[in-house]
Amino acid sequence: MDPKNLLAGPGLSAGPAATYLPADPEADEALRSGQDPTDVAARFPASSAAWAALAERAFGNGEAVAAYAYARTGYHRGLDQLRRAGWRGNGPVPWAHEPNRGFLRSLHMLGSAAAAIGEDDEAARCRQFLAETSPEAAEVLADSTGRGLRTVAERSSDRRSPGLRPGERRCYGGHPTGARGAAGGSGGSSPRANTG
Repeated sequence: MDPKNLLAGPGLSAGPAATYLPADPEADEALRSGQDPTDVAARFPASSAAWAALAERAFGNGEAVAAYAYARTGYHRGLDQLRRAGWRGNGPVPWAHEPNRGFLRSLHMLGSAAAAIGEDDEAARCRQFLAETSPEAAEVLADSTGRGLRTVAERSSDRRSPGLRPGERRCYGGHPTGARGAAGGSGGSSPRANTG
């Protein structure tokens, strides 16, 4: 018996059971073989792993808005699958079970992209949800990206790029912002205004 949980015992549970998503062997093999995630997502739109791969690629290319959209799609596809597998809105989704990783990666990327576009409340919700659902995934994914989920304020020192005029910052959407913005308009300094 677990000394931390006096109610645990044969047939008793301290909380919701872990949820294990079914494998998606065709989509997984397509991704493992190096096929473009765009093609894999088109052929297997229910694959959270394909959407997560698209989000990771977009985010790595500085396309935070595209990453957000891809990650949100993967997240919702994963939620649908979790519910079909008996998940009731809480409980563990173990990282060790490989078919769960597409959903968990999508959730992580949703939080990362949300932080990049200034949706700090959503980034915090994603960070908490990931940590509660799979502490291992939260640790592995933060370590793999080397950045975890950071807010716009936490990244303020990252925005200065060589070649920009004084007062301009490079937003994660790739467009400079500042007094005149990317297109010479009035573009303010809001990171949300020029991220796409």
